[in-house]
Amino acid sequence: QVQLAESGGGLVQAGDSLKLSCAASSDRFVVGQVGWFRQAPGKEREFVAAISSAGYNPYYADSVKGRFTISMASAMNTVHLLMNNLKPEDTAVYYCALARGSAYTRHKVDFGSWGQGTQVTIAS
Repeated sequence: QVQLAESGGGLVQAGDSLKLSCAASSDRFVVGQVGWFRQAPGKEREFVAAISSAGYNPYYADSVKGRFTISMASAMNTVHLLMNNLKPEDTAVYYCALARGSAYTRHKVDFGSWGQGTQVTIAS
């Protein structure tokens, strides 16, 4: 089973940017969707963005559309999440996840592989 490892979290000020990375343990992601989710204290884990394992057709939650960009690195085994104009409400642990198969999905139950998460904290 592919292992996922997130990196790039940290503490920044509101309005700043951060770039998260998700690296797969294999040469490339298996066919499916690679997604980012986040979980704030006391809240449910929520969908943020996803992209096909071929690096096409990104899609986003409405709360981050226009501020966040998901992309696939040229080596096809790392997915990035560029987060611009960060807000305090973006504070959460961010998780990378993999959903096998070609269907687009925003539902966490469809994602079978998860990373350990990386903390993102936005100070106001």
